Amino acid sequence: MSNKQPHNPVLLAKVLEALVPLKGKKIIDGTFGAGGYSLGFLQAGARVIAIDRDPNSIKFANQLSEEWGEEFRFVLGQFSHLDELVNEQVDAIVLDIGVSSMQLDEGKRGFSFLKDGPLDMRMSGEGKAAADLVNNLSQKQLSDILFAYGEEKRAKRIANAIILARNESPIKTTLQLANLIEKTVGKTGKIHPATKSFQALRIAVNSEFDELVTGLFAAENLLKEGAILVVVSFHSLEDRIVKRFFASGSGSVSGSRHSPQIEQEAAVWQEIAKPIKADRDEIENNPRSRSATLRFAIRSASKARTPSMVGLGVPLSKGKNYA
Repeated sequence: MSNKQPHNPVLLAKVLEALVPLKGKKIIDGTFGAGGYSLGFLQAGARVIAIDRDPNSIKFANQLSEEWGEEFRFVLGQFSHLDELVNEQVDAIVLDIGVSSMQLDEGKRGFSFLKDGPLDMRMSGEGKAAADLVNNLSQKQLSDILFAYGEEKRAKRIANAIILARNESPIKTTLQLANLIEKTVGKTGKIHPATKSFQALRIAVNSEFDELVTGLFAAENLLKEGAILVVVSFHSLEDRIVKRFFASGSGSVSGSRHSPQIEQEAAVWQEIAKPIKADRDEIENNPRSRSATLRFAIRSASKARTPSMVGLGVPLSKGKNYA
């Protein structure tokens, strides 16, 4: 498995530290990918239930099944449904949010602006592809997505350029779109000018923020008292959601010195850890870890909350899901 594995799991050592001791524990790896985390958990003595919506993950899951037998189980599905896919409480849940190296490296998946391929970006291979959004949404809808999901300050210019270009002929490939964006806004610095736009479209295509919020509350529902939820995110929008999710369930009090404090519901999360970043050595060995942030917290005995996006800072959460 290790020789064939294309994905170098980010912050694996830190994740393992957060979960120690692992021997005999039952863990859900909610974003299996190529199995880097799952393999680490199994080697540390845990039993693993892995979930992923990408059918390409099955081949890596089969390798682990052959090697680890009943200690490992794979379920094809979305981690937002993990409390439906797994009908038992567990000791820990780990979520590695976003696109995997495996998906980026395959040009035919359409995730990367550096590789030519169909403008797809669907993690599950189902539903609307990025090309559907690019060629059919209005200028306002495209601009909203690029600005809210990619934090792209030049969203209107890029959206206008897309509309003009597609009026001539459909935008079907990754390099078509990447070249159009570069021509529109120019190239300055080390970051490719299409980076934020591709991120935004990927998030929209896969409803990633809805998936994240639903998955966090599903984990809250499934974890037993004393169990741990670990989340690794790769950009500020995801990390903000995770941070606010834990904080909103911490049982702290709200209000100001000018008004009575209003006590919130009983804490469902306790011992919320400070954010953890990759050290210099890991960044040198795995550049993808540079942007990663790890957060984790321990589940209390309090009843799980009713899922809600209120207060979590989710972009376009007010009925503007265009995918």
